[in-house]
Amino acid sequence: MQLFSVLLIADHEQEIMMVLPCGMHYPANNQSKSINMTTTAGTPASIAAPVSQSERITIIDSLRGFAILGILLMNIPGFGLPGPAGFDPTVRHEFGTINFTVWRLVEWIPEGTQRALFSMLFGAGIILFIERQQKRIEGIRPADYFVRRQLWLMFFGLVDVYLLLWWGDILFDYGAYGLIIFTFRKLSPKALIIAASVCFLMMMLRETRDLYQDKAMIRKGERAAAIDTTKTKLTLQQKEDLGAMKEFMESTRHEKKVEKMEKAIRKTTGSYADLYEFRTSIYLDVLVKYMYMSIWDVLMFMFLGMAFFKLGIITGQAPVKIYWLLAIVGLGLGLTISWFRLQSLIRYQFNWFEYVKNIQFDLYTVSRTLRSLGIFGLLMLMYRSGVFKWLFALMRPVGQMAFTNYLTQSLICGIIFYGVGFGLYGKLQRHEVYYVVGAVWLLQIIWSHIWLRYFYFGPLEWLWRSLTYWKKQPFVKKG
Repeated sequence: MQLFSVLLIADHEQEIMMVLPCGMHYPANNQSKSINMTTTAGTPASIAAPVSQSERITIIDSLRGFAILGILLMNIPGFGLPGPAGFDPTVRHEFGTINFTVWRLVEWIPEGTQRALFSMLFGAGIILFIERQQKRIEGIRPADYFVRRQLWLMFFGLVDVYLLLWWGDILFDYGAYGLIIFTFRKLSPKALIIAASVCFLMMMLRETRDLYQDKAMIRKGERAAAIDTTKTKLTLQQKEDLGAMKEFMESTRHEKKVEKMEKAIRKTTGSYADLYEFRTSIYLDVLVKYMYMSIWDVLMFMFLGMAFFKLGIITGQAPVKIYWLLAIVGLGLGLTISWFRLQSLIRYQFNWFEYVKNIQFDLYTVSRTLRSLGIFGLLMLMYRSGVFKWLFALMRPVGQMAFTNYLTQSLICGIIFYGVGFGLYGKLQRHEVYYVVGAVWLLQIIWSHIWLRYFYFGPLEWLWRSLTYWKKQPFVKKG
């Protein structure tokens, strides 16, 4: 909340006046209406220099490129590591090995941040899409096109889940939640940041409530267990309390995790029918269990993305002190909280029963939010410095083809890991699956650059665009 409060202050400062490279002044709330749609990259002269209008779209493409590659970094355990072993290094006895070091680094720093960055960019993209449409057509048609766009995105999400069999799909959620957040597009930056803060509080309340419900369940179960040892007959409620606690304990036992891992290997490397049943059931289970947290999570970062776009923060035009603030506070506090949280997990040997029983606050939501904003701030500082101009140029085509690259990650990983492909699921060590990540990154960077030399859009971007407007769009570049 402290960081959100600072952003509200920054919002107020920018509403007063903002200075542009050309020397013109205008209220920041109106700046998004003056966007130059060119995608030619400019050259930042120094870290404190404001970014020119011509760079506003290219930086979003570059950030989207970082995010789409970063998402694979987080998704690869779900693609290649078996069941609970993907997120729990005790299942395959990884302590003291390079695998544990890799797990710790990934969980400590980038975990969850790339999805957050992508959500912010999606929120910014909503404003950008509508502004582009309103410049061309009037009335309700821009909203009509947006709704079509979101519905087709939901369709492609279902393709990702039920054809490519990726249970961690985000496209369906983004399509659905985008329809919700669209109604807030006209809010001021300050109102959008307040809305994001409300979403953050809702996540914190749910996280804390769930933790203390589990702690209460353990206490009741332990009281019932103590009564049971005295041979006193338990009431029906006490039996239920004892049963609930034992079920919780059983689910965290190492043997139970190994059993789940072996089932995951058997199902994923078996027939397509087994694979389909297993992977889609995981998706539905995750959807039901985590929808409440997911909706607040995605909406929070979409709200921030919309606010950051209107303030010029996500387009690199905000005062550089804002990016320093995001980077220092976000990474400083976020990494500290993340470190101590991981230390608690390690101390209790990833036994969720013991972890829940002994901690007072989980603070995952706080840690992830801070780290996400911190990494965003760091990327923007890198961009404003001008030193990493080459890196952002490298990422730009990847971001322009983000939709294609996201779905082809599911396709490539399915071919590599599933039984209908090479069947490497569960056969690689944790550090080895990240070699796959590196290979996919290299492939997607190369093909994105080559493809966009000859075509205006990525293949799926072109299809999505054509379906949205129900008209075949220009595709091949002439000459």
